[in-house]
Amino acid sequence: MTNLEPLKGGYYIWHYVPSIAASIIFVILFGAVSSYHFWKLFKTKVCFTIPFAIGGLFEFIGYAARIGSSSNTGKLMPYIIQSIFVLLAPTLFAAAIYMVLARIIRAVNGELYSPIRINLITKIFVSCDILTFFVQGGGAGLMAESSLSNTGQYIVLAGLVLQIVTFVIFVITAVTFSRRMDKTPTPAALQYDIPWKQHLRSLYTVSAMILIRSIFRVVEYGLGNDGYLLGHEWPTYVFDAVPMFTGMVSFAIWYPSALQPYLKTATSA
Repeated sequence: MTNLEPLKGGYYIWHYVPSIAASIIFVILFGAVSSYHFWKLFKTKVCFTIPFAIGGLFEFIGYAARIGSSSNTGKLMPYIIQSIFVLLAPTLFAAAIYMVLARIIRAVNGELYSPIRINLITKIFVSCDILTFFVQGGGAGLMAESSLSNTGQYIVLAGLVLQIVTFVIFVITAVTFSRRMDKTPTPAALQYDIPWKQHLRSLYTVSAMILIRSIFRVVEYGLGNDGYLLGHEWPTYVFDAVPMFTGMVSFAIWYPSALQPYLKTATSA
């Protein structure tokens, strides 16, 4: 049986020995769904979904690194790889769905129904997403240093809170647009029978999964190094791995490439 080991300085970066079986299961799951996303990306040439596919690759790498960490709990590099890649993957998922909303609105010529100007939606939300990406990445790196562990947790926490705030504003924007469209559909939506509702439902599903995961991470880091969540492995799989896999499956089922023909129609109209 593998024992929990500290770093050379005596600092324990792990609070448990990572489960090889659980890691393998999610390596297989994320590997399969990520492969599908890269295949769809290659087939459809829909470039704005690139961040989503890369996010899946991040999840795959992160959980693969957890397999290596199981027998190397006293080594820093496997821990850093799994921590950073699993932590940052959802920011890439978020970047993709921010761009999806802009394209849904454009496809139905629904610019007037959006509370935020369509040319600003992607710029505002993706810019915030990039900021949270670097904040969380920097904080995760500091957490591996015993003297800077608490500082790193606070930085990651700040990035996660910013991500949640950004997401809440994004969801409000999407819901407001949806309600206005339900009340008075645009002529383009009626004429071309655009499946905008299905894609919004997918967007809501992915958003809900990312919010669940982000709230979990806020609580996890908020409780600190001695908290229950950082001291036990099962919450990571239940509140992070499962929601992220669910979000990837939802995005695969209602892949936004179906919007492309209507974007061309909307542009030419």
